[in-house]
Amino acid sequence: MAGLVRHPIDIHSLEIYLARQLPQVGLPLEVKQFGFGQSNPTYQLTSVSTKRRYVLRKKPAGKLLSKAAHKVEREYRIMRALETTDVPVPKLYCLCQDESVIGTPFYIMEFLDGRIFEDAAIPNVPAPERTQLWRAATQTLAKLHRLDHAKLGLHDFGKSNGFYNRQLATWTQICGAQEKAKDADTGEAVGRIPHFEELVGYFSSGTQPRDRATLVHGDYKIDNLVFHPTEPWVVGILDWEMSTVGHPLSDLAGLLLPYYTARLQTSYFRADAFLSAPGLPSPQMVMQWYRGVAGWDLQPDMEWAVAFAAFRSAAICQGIAARVATRQASSPQARNYADAFRPFADFAWGMIQRRERRHEIGELGAKL
Repeated sequence: MAGLVRHPIDIHSLEIYLARQLPQVGLPLEVKQFGFGQSNPTYQLTSVSTKRRYVLRKKPAGKLLSKAAHKVEREYRIMRALETTDVPVPKLYCLCQDESVIGTPFYIMEFLDGRIFEDAAIPNVPAPERTQLWRAATQTLAKLHRLDHAKLGLHDFGKSNGFYNRQLATWTQICGAQEKAKDADTGEAVGRIPHFEELVGYFSSGTQPRDRATLVHGDYKIDNLVFHPTEPWVVGILDWEMSTVGHPLSDLAGLLLPYYTARLQTSYFRADAFLSAPGLPSPQMVMQWYRGVAGWDLQPDMEWAVAFAAFRSAAICQGIAARVATRQASSPQARNYADAFRPFADFAWGMIQRRERRHEIGELGAKL
């Protein structure tokens, strides 16, 4: 999982900092970079003397395309707040905002010994366990959404209304910068998301779901979870960069998105492996599990939320494409994800058109 360091850091400077701030780590360190972490480079630190492992997560080096992205400080803050709850997160050790140490802010957390499944189909496990792992993922999300963020000291972590409008404003700004990013070799721009204006216009209209405010992870999916090494339960949620106070629909729709987009022609997702996986629960079962813990039913608005999740995925993949172009991508698989932003946008627009046609037919039938 961890391999060669593609984005080198000043290990000597890091060791000087840790000797002063976190001496229990045990020096010297062996440093490797994880393959996951599309946005913020993530490293495994291993103490040569104690063999204990830690994880360092940092902002990428260089000029960033958006000030709203790569907020490792927000990751640290919400995980610190969640340490006292039943939502599993890694133990945190320190946050360093002094850029002179390794060039960017970073934080250090514990290394969780467990299983990370990069494929949402959760391959190489028996069918009953696949069902149980998906149930654990769903119920863990519901536990996050039922927390009172104000009581956790996160009253100012995000606004309690207008989540989707804020998302649209944020992604409009970010996508405007991403599309202009030029390839370092060819000078060719990444390009605009297909149907961008139409998508933003539709999602800004009166079709939005009723407001609801909870803590949201922002990128909740199977490969951001660490499962117990042998048991079907979640020992930690990773990658909190996009966390905020927002609509719980956004997280649940993101988790369910592979069910709807599995057949998209992208280079990183195998539809046959996902849809044919024995023991994979239905979307309806996932929503039932969620409702049983969270206490509310999100199913009526799920189609709208899935279309928005696909649009958001297009924006995220466009950002990966921009980092590939500017040589800031932190994952060796980044180019595969970068190619997906157009198919995701096409899917979102197609889903909206089908939804609107059904609505028009329904209104016509009511008049007849």
